[in-house]
Amino acid sequence: MKHQTTRRQFLKVSGLASAAFIAAPMVIPRSVLGQDGQPGANEQVKIGLIGLGGRCTGIYGPSVKAAKGAKVLAVSDILQTRVDRFIARDPDAGLKGYTDFRKMIETEKLDAVFCETTTHQRAWTAANAMVMGCHTYIEKPIVLTISEGRYLVNLARKLKRVTQCGSQQRSLPLCLWACEQVQNGRIGKIKEVLAPNFVGPNQWDDAAHTTAEDYVDGLTDESWDKWLNQSKMRPFNRALFYGWSNWWDYDAGGLCFGVSGWGTHSYDQINMALGLNDTGPTEILLEEPCTIQDSGKFQTRRPDDEETGAAYYGMAKVKGPRGKITMWTKDGVAIKLHLDGDWGPGLGCIVVGEKGKIEINRHKISSNPKDIAAEGMKDHKNTRDETVYHVENFIECIKSGKRANADIEIGQRSTSFCELVNIVRATADPGKKIGWDPVNEKFIGNDKGNEMLSRPRRKGWELPEA
Repeated sequence: MKHQTTRRQFLKVSGLASAAFIAAPMVIPRSVLGQDGQPGANEQVKIGLIGLGGRCTGIYGPSVKAAKGAKVLAVSDILQTRVDRFIARDPDAGLKGYTDFRKMIETEKLDAVFCETTTHQRAWTAANAMVMGCHTYIEKPIVLTISEGRYLVNLARKLKRVTQCGSQQRSLPLCLWACEQVQNGRIGKIKEVLAPNFVGPNQWDDAAHTTAEDYVDGLTDESWDKWLNQSKMRPFNRALFYGWSNWWDYDAGGLCFGVSGWGTHSYDQINMALGLNDTGPTEILLEEPCTIQDSGKFQTRRPDDEETGAAYYGMAKVKGPRGKITMWTKDGVAIKLHLDGDWGPGLGCIVVGEKGKIEINRHKISSNPKDIAAEGMKDHKNTRDETVYHVENFIECIKSGKRANADIEIGQRSTSFCELVNIVRATADPGKKIGWDPVNEKFIGNDKGNEMLSRPRRKGWELPEA
């Protein structure tokens, strides 16, 4: 990959984060000029969307477009075919389309972007958007590695960017109220928290995929290189391109989004309930060997009246690497990631206290004593699209300069939680506790685990320095 220096050439080169670009962004939107340059209370925040896959398509109409104070001006994807399809779905919106998000930011003079790319592309995309002056909404999981996440936190703080990570429960009225009940002692001193034992990612077998398949959807050598981003150069393969979340090199998820896809919701609900917004566990125990297991969702089981009975989002009969893990907070609260897919909250957790328990599961809560859940479901139900609350909080914070409900540090901690699950499953001895230092984000007594906190990046896709 040749390093070009002119602006026009730069925009044509995939993956380049040159020193010249970082030192002198192509444009500085008004949102980076200080408080006086922020959009006013009655102004619309000018937004661009990056990555036009299923997630972006799903939240655009009911969440982003519908949010008060937001104005989507443009969209970007490395594939022109996706840009064209997205615009065609809303022909009256006047959307402009781009295949390079940096050119979109420059041309449209955007205040903010939504980073809805694949996980392995998010750190690089979000970082360059921040350097170019944009406040950034980052889909979850926000990054591929724990070190990437810390880098993004530091960058956002240095550049004073408002960030919002895609953990919607941080803005949902019912979840907020339920967590307040936990923190206010409604169920007494917390003893333990129960959450799902999600399926983890698989390893891509290079030896079995040596021959490139024909490109799809308008892909070319250049756009495939862009899609691979920081990851290893590999021949094009449909299973990789369409099923990227199944593979460790591209996500921490696993089948049906697993550990990081659903886990960043479920495990973040733990952080939210226990107040672990800027920290993490201190001890971790792999209870059993990590093996290929069924997720445990069986259609015949009926939840009892102390469970929410809320859907587990497609985890039926999913098989993949799983192993029960228990973590402990510095206060000694046990966090048990033990639940199968046929029981328990797929997008939340069960908090058990000395005087009762409460299950928080996105749009529904259950409790014992039952009056807690009855009160919450009566007076604090979520009444709008589940993501529009979150988008509006992001918009409000851009205008006020305050930190958003799921600020980058919160996103780092929920994503790290998922990465810890995968790393411990891969490196720890079953039955032997290991330490985790949540301040320095390092393992204690697990050198192999520390080696997995970061990964080498492919040349040309280095993270920018501000």
